[in-house]
Amino acid sequence: MQFHEVRFPATLSFGSVGGPERRTDVVTISNGYEERNSPWAHSRRRYDAGLGMRSLDDVETLIAFFEARFGQLYAFRWKDWSDYRSAKPSTDITAFDQSIGTGDSVQTEFSLIKTYQSGTYSYVRPISKPVVDTVMVGVDGVQAVEGTDYSIDYATGTVSFTEAPGVGAEVTAGFEFDVPVRFDTDRIQTSIASFQAGEVPNVPIVEVRI
Repeated sequence: MQFHEVRFPATLSFGSVGGPERRTDVVTISNGYEERNSPWAHSRRRYDAGLGMRSLDDVETLIAFFEARFGQLYAFRWKDWSDYRSAKPSTDITAFDQSIGTGDSVQTEFSLIKTYQSGTYSYVRPISKPVVDTVMVGVDGVQAVEGTDYSIDYATGTVSFTEAPGVGAEVTAGFEFDVPVRFDTDRIQTSIASFQAGEVPNVPIVEVRI
């Protein structure tokens, strides 16, 4: 994976538009009923970074970032302001926000996840790009100590314990996270005249699988 561990300027992603997309194949059979199937286990997010541009300085920053990523070649981190925390926006992040596994006295590595619950249905999203110094981990309701009890690979979202959690111990975590993305174009078109008139460049961003 060609990936730069650098975040798109958060001041520019603020104000952008985007969110998750799914792919669903819908077939209508002869009696009018539908058969629906999705080849994707996970959703993919798309954004338009152009809407975050507010000044010509912002445009210059965008172009510099685009050039340093060589267009679509290198992926990077993106802060999705509508969904970047393990907890609800109105609450503080704690070590007990998300359940990420159950101990068996053998397993020492656990991957960060975020569960989206609606009624009795849920979706589990892998979190591969946690933000440095934001991850907190708990074991059986007790907060663990980073550097002593566990370590974090911030490039993959893997939690590694120095000692495997005991049998039946719930492993939990709280964190902020970024989305791994790339530019969905090899061309940025800007015009000073149109920008001053209120038009912003179209800068498509798409999530990548890690």
